[in-house]
Amino acid sequence: MNKKSLVMLSAVVGMTIGSCNKSNTAGVFDDNNPLIANWEGEYQVPPFEDIKISHYKPAFEYSIKEHKKEIEAIANSEENATFENTIVAIENSGRLLQKVAKTFFPLTSTDTNEEIQQISQEIAPVLSEHSDNIKMNDKLFARVKKVYDDYKTPSVETPSLTAEQKTLLEDTYKSFVRSGANLSKENKEKLKDINKELSVFSLKFGDNLLAETNNYELIIEDKKDLAGLPNDLIEVAAEEAKNRKKEGKWVFTLDNASVMPFLQYAENRELRKQIWEAYQKRGNQDNALDNKQNALQLANLRLQKAQLLGYNNHAAYVLEESMAKTPENVTRLLQQLWTPALQKVKAEATDIHAMMQRDGINETVQPYDWRYYAEKIRKERYNLDEQELKPYFSLENVRQGIFDVTNKLWGLKYAELKNMPKYHEDVTVWEVKDKDDKKIGLLYMDMHPRASKRGGAWMTSFTDQYIQNGKNVMPVVSIVCNFTKPTASAPSLLTFDEATTFFHEFGHALHGLLSNVNYLSLSGTNVPRDFVELPSQVLENWASDPEVIKMYAKHYQTGEVIPDALIEKMKAAGTFNQGFATIEYLAASFLDMKFHTIDQPIKTDINSFEKDAMSNVGLIEAVIPRYRATYFSHIFAGGYSAGYYSYIWSEVLDSDAFQAFKETSLFDQEKATLFRTNILEKGGTEDPAELYRKFRGADPKIEPLLKKRGLL
Repeated sequence: MNKKSLVMLSAVVGMTIGSCNKSNTAGVFDDNNPLIANWEGEYQVPPFEDIKISHYKPAFEYSIKEHKKEIEAIANSEENATFENTIVAIENSGRLLQKVAKTFFPLTSTDTNEEIQQISQEIAPVLSEHSDNIKMNDKLFARVKKVYDDYKTPSVETPSLTAEQKTLLEDTYKSFVRSGANLSKENKEKLKDINKELSVFSLKFGDNLLAETNNYELIIEDKKDLAGLPNDLIEVAAEEAKNRKKEGKWVFTLDNASVMPFLQYAENRELRKQIWEAYQKRGNQDNALDNKQNALQLANLRLQKAQLLGYNNHAAYVLEESMAKTPENVTRLLQQLWTPALQKVKAEATDIHAMMQRDGINETVQPYDWRYYAEKIRKERYNLDEQELKPYFSLENVRQGIFDVTNKLWGLKYAELKNMPKYHEDVTVWEVKDKDDKKIGLLYMDMHPRASKRGGAWMTSFTDQYIQNGKNVMPVVSIVCNFTKPTASAPSLLTFDEATTFFHEFGHALHGLLSNVNYLSLSGTNVPRDFVELPSQVLENWASDPEVIKMYAKHYQTGEVIPDALIEKMKAAGTFNQGFATIEYLAASFLDMKFHTIDQPIKTDINSFEKDAMSNVGLIEAVIPRYRATYFSHIFAGGYSAGYYSYIWSEVLDSDAFQAFKETSLFDQEKATLFRTNILEKGGTEDPAELYRKFRGADPKIEPLLKKRGLL
């Protein structure tokens, strides 16, 4: 994924189970606080227009107090501990707190400002303490353990549990143990301090990265320096300059929609170098926004936490709950792919160097040369120019293509709702229905960059599906992307990679929308990190299939369907530059694992640590990891620590899964139903490996992935 990070929210909300003291706030709680009120409407959408920033802290404080009362009632109950009065009671507690958190935390990524960031930094340690106070509550854990032990050695009187109930019991017990319930009193206090620090350093890392990205601008005054750039990119840069009171100039930023095409097309090598240096030095400039110490502290604190809980390292702690299970299994997969990918990227570097020499440049290939010359080689070798494709991939056409694909697979229907509450004017809201017109949920789409929004693409949710008092609570999910804004002369036009990203995030949304479980903590995307990418990545396969491309790739001006000749060119170039794409991703995955398999605190400089890690795997100098340490938000500000590998792990699954459709038909109804009922609807209610086998009838094979990436 470009991505994403849908996990940032789930990680923070996952912490929202615990206690806080009254503190000074930018507002006083009153009964009219809309975050506490009952929300109207069948979807229970947050009343964004009524919510003020001053409402958040009082709402957090009030809802934490209410949750604490609920937990104390469970812990102090004199009734015999049972599955219903203990496990289910814990599961159902804190609904008000979750409502507040699910409203607030998505906005910290999509529509933030200094006030919101300040509240985040103040509330994060409070929520961390609140969670710890529950998970380290001896009375509460004694009741949980009693129920757990009863079912490990059931008696005649022990009621039987469904598969979903067994998972909830197992997960609840493990969550207490993995949160320190078995530690001594002294070590519990140590763990609480570590958790508070982790929450603060993670927020600082993300806030610094957003500010560093927003602070940079490449201002071009001379039109000749725009040579090679596509007209639509130039037009967007002129709009950006106008918005920044620099009319008559052109401004390029570090948003992906700006910097990446600049690196791909700008003929001026010095300017490419300039913007590239700014991009890859984010958080690494020894200024107030520097992230080196934040990354160092996060890695070392995670090690302390893991070892306090009895694990060798953070990766061992994290991966215990994943499909991969161990760091060794992750490393084995990465190395299996690294060898053929490294061979391929070296051949690609040789081709780039040869073309640079033809241009009279006798230097070694630099990272800021790669995208530019790769694009020139693509044009020469395949007669394919990405700019030739973009008119066929308007945002509206790609969206309709996704709607059509999911309708053919599962009968889903979509209708835009104009009167729903929205947190920003750019957002659109869609009602999703099943083939029998039964309402499924709401889908928010937030597609364009702005200063208040972090970069990348992700899915999140305001409400997850579950059953409450016998009634199905419908999900409200959101897709967030950063695609180029429409201009006066053209709609938002996507590269094919961006179109694929749209399909990807929609796959995550389906995982949330089609969830059909009883318990909130097992709903939708609440699954192991290396399984959560399966629904998103499998949908990417439809995006690139020639039959599907012809369904949605239509010229935004003429309505002409993309010509077969262009599709053939895309197909021929399908594995072009995959050595680079695979290596930069794998390098970041190795870097993630290096940070989180340490068994002693890092004492060296972060840059030296990263350099050693990349040298050890043999990364060539012309390529850097997709994310360097100081802007690797997936692992330092999101939920992917020791988990960035999961995209490629899931790609093994998705390549094998799509092969099941290719063996029959793209819209095979039997396969689609099996995928929906065993993957999309099940959430985290069963072991993911078993769910996959129920869908596919066998374990996944790696060969379809190697073939797709051209690595065989």
